[in-house]
Amino acid sequence: MNHEGLRNMDNAAPMQPFDYDAEPVADYRQQSRVFLARARNFLAEGDLHQASEKGWGAAAWMTKAVAETYGWKYERHQQFNTVLYQAENLSGDQRIHNLRQAAGELHEFYYTRGILLRPNTIGRNLDQVEMLLDILQPLTEQA
Repeated sequence: MNHEGLRNMDNAAPMQPFDYDAEPVADYRQQSRVFLARARNFLAEGDLHQASEKGWGAAAWMTKAVAETYGWKYERHQQFNTVLYQAENLSGDQRIHNLRQAAGELHEFYYTRGILLRPNTIGRNLDQVEMLLDILQPLTEQA
């Protein structure tokens, strides 16, 4: 599908707004930060499921930026871990391992009964995702 066809798609798509003319790495980085901000807003509003999923999205989209930068394949959720293992090897930053787990836990929380969710746990995981974004972003600016 060409860019014009993509622009005409339903504006209600969950990943909107998406700037199809933007450079992909910059767009992934920007969207990652938007998702993190939305996650924090959802957390403040008490919507723990959406806070969790947006936190996961923030990590996933910054990981997409890294993958795009280095030409690594990232088309499915399963490749999230693979890309982050590669990023850890590239950067030498061993914190990525535990921070990756925090993002994965946020994704799992989306599918967890609300009564079992804890705002303080989600908030802590969002803080860890923010740290992950801060570690990964320079990798997207160096290649």
